[in-house]
Amino acid sequence: MKHLRLALAQVNLRVGDLDRNVEKIIAWTARARDAGCDIVAFPELATLGYPPEDLLFRPHVIDANLAARDEIVTATSGIVSLFGFVDATDDLYNAAAIAADGQLIGTYHKQLLPNYGVFDENRYFQAGSGGCVYRIDETVIGVNICEDIWHPGGPADEQALAGNAEVIFNLSASPYFAGKIASRDQMIATRATDNLAVVALVNIVGGQDELVFDGGSIIVDPTGRTIASGRQFEEDLVVADIPLDGIFRQRLRDTRRRKAKQEKPEAISEIPIEIASPSNLSNVTAPLGPRLERLSEMYQALCLGVRDYVEKNGFKQSVVALSGGIDSTLTAAIAADALGPENVLGVTMPSRYSSDGARSDAELLAENFGLEFHTIPIEPPFVTLLDILEKPFAGTEPNEAEENIQARLRGLIIMALSNKFGWLVLTTGNKSEMSVGYATLYGDMAGGFAVLKDVYKTAVFELAKWRNQQPGGVVIPQSTIDRPPSAELRPDQRDDDSLPPYDVLDAILEAYVEEDASLGEIAAMGFDEVVIRDVIRMVDRAEYKRRQAPPGIKITPRAFGKDRRVPISNRTPIG
Repeated sequence: MKHLRLALAQVNLRVGDLDRNVEKIIAWTARARDAGCDIVAFPELATLGYPPEDLLFRPHVIDANLAARDEIVTATSGIVSLFGFVDATDDLYNAAAIAADGQLIGTYHKQLLPNYGVFDENRYFQAGSGGCVYRIDETVIGVNICEDIWHPGGPADEQALAGNAEVIFNLSASPYFAGKIASRDQMIATRATDNLAVVALVNIVGGQDELVFDGGSIIVDPTGRTIASGRQFEEDLVVADIPLDGIFRQRLRDTRRRKAKQEKPEAISEIPIEIASPSNLSNVTAPLGPRLERLSEMYQALCLGVRDYVEKNGFKQSVVALSGGIDSTLTAAIAADALGPENVLGVTMPSRYSSDGARSDAELLAENFGLEFHTIPIEPPFVTLLDILEKPFAGTEPNEAEENIQARLRGLIIMALSNKFGWLVLTTGNKSEMSVGYATLYGDMAGGFAVLKDVYKTAVFELAKWRNQQPGGVVIPQSTIDRPPSAELRPDQRDDDSLPPYDVLDAILEAYVEEDASLGEIAAMGFDEVVIRDVIRMVDRAEYKRRQAPPGIKITPRAFGKDRRVPISNRTPIG
């Protein structure tokens, strides 16, 4: 009976922290070996972390990464280990090491380098060529990296058809956005059924600047059935027993295989290690890590993004400016869940226009979560600044200038607290506001990390309601959810005085920002052309503001920043 016990180690790695990464990889290798595994696979660029970006231009970093590779290889006694690193033979390659029994058996170079969205691998790496097929006892495996498996007819197909690989390992660093894991699972199932092979994808987990990696590693059999899957947003060691006898019989009727072997046979290298007999092992019941529903998935992604940004950048506590509005309330809730309420401070800074309801809701939220809470009125410095500006402002009517003074005073105060106590300021603006520039530079945009930067306003309300349905009961005041959104910078101000209703605005933004739809295409969706034009103008005009915004967590297919690169200075006509 042909049999393989494999482990997928979805671990949280730190970019550039090679000593810590090596320590973790060696520890998890030992865990897999203790579980009786024949093979353990780690994510893409595991030694250095992903994405290393321009750290790759530093020769000493590449050298340290190669030393890390060698150290990991020495820790592979009695097991096969597959892990990502940066190879530097004649150029830089995004590579996978195949190690066993303390030896480096081989190296695979990633062939398909993504250069879209958040990816920029052509900037750093040379594309590889050639297969990566190995025999362990009677079992043939193939190894490839992330993008290689997303393309039909790519390296995975060659390894299975021309190389006769029965198990294909894919080492991934596949960043999260809402809904992606379902399409990734389906893609892996398609590769497995197309190639009559077991496909095992191991994905990194954790937050890295604006990216969140959700884990969700998966093993799929040749029928497309999920054998095992890892948890989302958590480290996990996915261990599964893979029976392989049936694959040979299934492939006898596959004529593609004979043709591929004739046209481009893959060389098969031997891995000198013995696979444990199934009779010597107790059966492993493969776990199925649950796939989260949409709002739970989004909330967990936001929590992980905040937690890792805070911890990986050496902060201990964060501070949120609590206005009593829905955005600051959800930001504080996410921070409290991610970091623990003892590490989150709320500061309310009321002005003459702050409503009693907003003030009391801010205080109630802090009480519900057990946050340290401070009240710092901005009325005294606001009066002082109005007096200072009375002469230069003479003869003009009050407008956004006076309104934004209030927002900038709040930004000054929150940043002063940050400087004094080392608290990370979490800004509270959402994607709808950032899209149209409904935010104040050096005011509510001031801070270190933008939690809701890629969350539309309609989703903010959905997430707040979802959080109130979780164990522990209602923590976000219902009045905060019910109150019409307002910046409260002038009497009786409401967001819909300046913007379309958020359900309309968000639908237009999703079409224009994420799909690059034209005015005509959006109008065909049933929206008023005048409203569409106004929204497009606001989006285009606000690009300079977004360039100055702090980083924030990507949760949509196309976030501002690396995903969407638009010149600040441009006169492109509205299509």
